[in-house]
Amino acid sequence: MKDQHQHHHDPLGESKNEGTLHVGEVEIKDDLMEKAKHAHGKAKEHHGDEGHNGDHHDHHRVMIEDFKKRFWLSLVLSILVLMLSPMIQEFLGFEVSFNGSLYMLFGLSSVVFFYGGWPFLTGLRDEQKEGAPGMMTLIAVAITVAYVYSSAVVFGLQGKMFFWELVTLIDIMLVGHWIEMKSVLGASKALELLVSMMPSEAHKVHGDHIMDVKLEELQKDDIILIKPGEKVPADGQIIEGESYLNESMLTGESKPVKKDKDQQVIGGSINGNGSLKVKVVYTGKDSYLNKVITLVQEAQKAKSKTQHLADRAAKWLTYIALTVGFGTLAIWLLLGFEFVYALERMVTVMVISCPHALGLAIPLVVAISTAISAQKGLLIRNRTAFENSRKISALIFDKTGTLTKGDFGVTRYKSLAEKYSDDEILRLAGALEQSSEHPIAVGITKKIKDLKADIPKAENFNAITGKGVEARIEGLDVKVVSPGYLKDKSLKISKGVYGSVAETVVFVIINEQLAGYIALADEIRPESKEAIRHFKENNIKVMMATGDNKAVAKAVSDELGLDGFYAEVLPHQKVEIVKEMQDKGEFVAMTGDGVNDAPALAQANVGIAVGSGTDIAAETADIILVNSNPQDILNLILFGKATYNKMIQNLIWATAYNAFAIPLAAGALYAIGFVLGPAVGAVFMSLSTVIVAVNAQLLKRQINNK
Repeated sequence: MKDQHQHHHDPLGESKNEGTLHVGEVEIKDDLMEKAKHAHGKAKEHHGDEGHNGDHHDHHRVMIEDFKKRFWLSLVLSILVLMLSPMIQEFLGFEVSFNGSLYMLFGLSSVVFFYGGWPFLTGLRDEQKEGAPGMMTLIAVAITVAYVYSSAVVFGLQGKMFFWELVTLIDIMLVGHWIEMKSVLGASKALELLVSMMPSEAHKVHGDHIMDVKLEELQKDDIILIKPGEKVPADGQIIEGESYLNESMLTGESKPVKKDKDQQVIGGSINGNGSLKVKVVYTGKDSYLNKVITLVQEAQKAKSKTQHLADRAAKWLTYIALTVGFGTLAIWLLLGFEFVYALERMVTVMVISCPHALGLAIPLVVAISTAISAQKGLLIRNRTAFENSRKISALIFDKTGTLTKGDFGVTRYKSLAEKYSDDEILRLAGALEQSSEHPIAVGITKKIKDLKADIPKAENFNAITGKGVEARIEGLDVKVVSPGYLKDKSLKISKGVYGSVAETVVFVIINEQLAGYIALADEIRPESKEAIRHFKENNIKVMMATGDNKAVAKAVSDELGLDGFYAEVLPHQKVEIVKEMQDKGEFVAMTGDGVNDAPALAQANVGIAVGSGTDIAAETADIILVNSNPQDILNLILFGKATYNKMIQNLIWATAYNAFAIPLAAGALYAIGFVLGPAVGAVFMSLSTVIVAVNAQLLKRQINNK
């Protein structure tokens, strides 16, 4: 990945000028700020619903709170409705009756119908506008028929009142939708988190003066100062200074990249130990980070709108309920029965055709699988992708922080002189490196801290230009140098010093004698190899797409036995790799941890972020691995299969009730003297709901045994 941004790799391939980072010609300085304000409105929710203008994420929370309030108020009123309902009193063997009790029953039920049932009534309107009747239509038809008919009975029509059925149906559907909405918050925060990677201000240089200006005030060709440890505010070209920049969250490069005069810096990357003066090249819309934002938006918009299984069932049940209901009314009238009796048959059919179980079939399983999976280290943000994880046929891994630990750490260290132990070599090297921000120095210092060893004091510190550092430590002349220094001094390197090509080796010289070496690399996770073996056993192709260089990528691929790898790839190229595999018929899961992975995570059929990664990667993903363990992806696939199977079972139980109860309620067995009455229908409905609830709970045992 070395120097890829200052050569010919253009983020979106729009131009190929040598030595530039061209991504377009139009400059809109306030675009990032606008993105921050309107990110939610522009994003789509992960489960396929259209986003709304304005702050969609807050709107989603308001909707959840609204369902919650409606549920609790409706539940309290429903208890009173049940106590006042003659059918419930008869069924349970008690009586509550007083002057005006039926009118009170009507009043309480009216509040529940209009307040608790309002989301479903408006949902009916929306579904009719779209020409796609679903669960909302089925619920609205059932509660409207029950309310209108029962109200007519209160005011003189002969028949049974269904107020108790009305309120319990509304209660269960409200809690079902509340659970369902809580289980899936949209991915709109992804764009905000991308924008938050940019600092709010920049240090603009005016001659000898430096002034802080807002990011949106920066213009092309402005000169800005970037101090050590600060975020780079805009894409630009270094005109003075040198430093190591951490671009890992943007490009996937595991090591901080050294940058000096005339080289390019990317907005959002983090400056290391040096101060830089940078000439602004791109801001706002044309910046590299902003292009990544656009890619995330496009990939999210392109996500397939998988229709919910329960909605499909509800759609057909709506057609069946309306057809059978009106058909029942017509047939009983044609047979010469009174209108009141025929109407009661029709209402019974329509009311029981919307079983409580169908409203709970999916949300219960979602709630249980989400909670248990979280305990197992899997955070589910997109239930559709989770259910579809059973279809995964190809896995694309990012390398840094996913298959590897994401830290440039010490892998091996060894003494080559008898008078010094291995730990002594590391300790002396640490004395030289403890004040440096060079990635090798940071790795060595971290290793010493992990071993809880003391770091001695260094005196007469000196940098050996381009080759290493030296100092006086405990009376010894100690150097930590590159292989090039040994070559210059004609010092022979022992066999076995070099291991994997993914490693960087530095040497420790004491009193001009080669005393030992330290090897560093972005270590492969110990669990990665086992996980990949399991994927292959399950006939899943495993690929790697990384921003790191080809030598490192090949070493990791060979060691893990991957089916292939892509190296030195930029965000838009990762998206293309995912699309290419999808075009070949693969059901693709992408796993990553950086901003560079965000567009590919959104494009993949299933996007999986590892918990050690950035918030933006996690917000763009469908599933988050808390423990960053590739083995958890196998658990994800197994959990996904178990969850999907349980949903299917619940839908079968819920709809089987309808297949049994609707014909009986319509009077299919009237010839032998049996007609399903409302009370018996309620028993069947309750039994169906209990079975669905118990079956959903069995998912706990099934997942815990995985």
